[in-house]
Amino acid sequence: MAAKEPTGRRRSKKEADAASPPSRSMERADDRLTERKDRILRALVHLYVRTGEPVGSDAISQVIRLGVSSATIRNELAALEEMGYLTQPHTSAGRIPTDAGYRYFVDSLPQTTRLRDPDRREVVDFFGQALADVDEILRGTTHLLSRLTRYASLALAPSRDASSLARLELVNLGSAALVLVVFDTGRVDKRVLEIPPEMTDQQLDRLSRGLSERSRGRTLSGARAAVVEDARMASEPDRAVLTRVADELASIDEPTHGTDHVFLGGAANIAVEGTFQRSETLREIFEALERETEILALLREATTRPLAVTIGTENPVTGMWDASVVAAPYGLAEKTLGTIGVVGPTRMDYAAAIAAVRAVAERLSEAVEALSR
Repeated sequence: MAAKEPTGRRRSKKEADAASPPSRSMERADDRLTERKDRILRALVHLYVRTGEPVGSDAISQVIRLGVSSATIRNELAALEEMGYLTQPHTSAGRIPTDAGYRYFVDSLPQTTRLRDPDRREVVDFFGQALADVDEILRGTTHLLSRLTRYASLALAPSRDASSLARLELVNLGSAALVLVVFDTGRVDKRVLEIPPEMTDQQLDRLSRGLSERSRGRTLSGARAAVVEDARMASEPDRAVLTRVADELASIDEPTHGTDHVFLGGAANIAVEGTFQRSETLREIFEALERETEILALLREATTRPLAVTIGTENPVTGMWDASVVAAPYGLAEKTLGTIGVVGPTRMDYAAAIAAVRAVAERLSEAVEALSR
């Protein structure tokens, strides 16, 4: 179980400084790490992530063979603390990583970390299902990620303002027609409208082809404007159908149009006792998740990089929580649509989280690409 601070206690200045990334004068301190320091630091982070307990020289000597005494390892630990990578919560205790220590560990991870076979099969099975809508996929994806990592998972849905239409069709239902709207994000909307009794099947097919040609690649508002223009110049009964189509396009997501939405899964995973060092961290995270504002900022920022790992004080938001976020973008080949990720303690299993987020983001992109066709 992780060592806990007294309830409600904020970090002292000394602790906050120790948890901060190295100053600019030591921002390339990792270049000065000898092979021994490197091995000791990575072993300590690994042990602390696994146990949650401060790590001493004896524990390190048991997991890596250095051929040196415990006193030498203690000297190296003291040097790493001086460099800003470790801190000592109590004078008689072992040491724990700072945010800079975690950053060094994350940056030293191999780029080819893969999911374990059971996890990979679970990802394949999930995306092998018949999923017809991007919202359904994102909702399921957050639960999938939380199962794989045991952390809370997040998904930023595609911005509706940035979406364009891939298909707009009229499907003949006899006395009515189905308006089928498919966005390039994979999102699907359906509306049913009545058609004039005098309209023939051939006329409806002609209207459907025209709607598809005029709307493809346009935003929802742009497609509606094109349909309104066509209706103004059309004769009956085409005008009646096109006017109704324009009305249905206007009604699609009218209350939430233009807003971003975050899907959340597995929030209970971060409520496990001992997950966070500070007891108020959990409350802060849940409050932030409810507001969504800070989460949106983090997830939007992650769309600019193939994979983003934000550790504690590297971001003002996560620094408040003593938390880390691992996130990756998903989307089409030519356009990023959103972000998925996990949020958990700075004492996170980064290798497993990165492998899971990367693998799920890749499969999610493939699923959205298939839906947009």
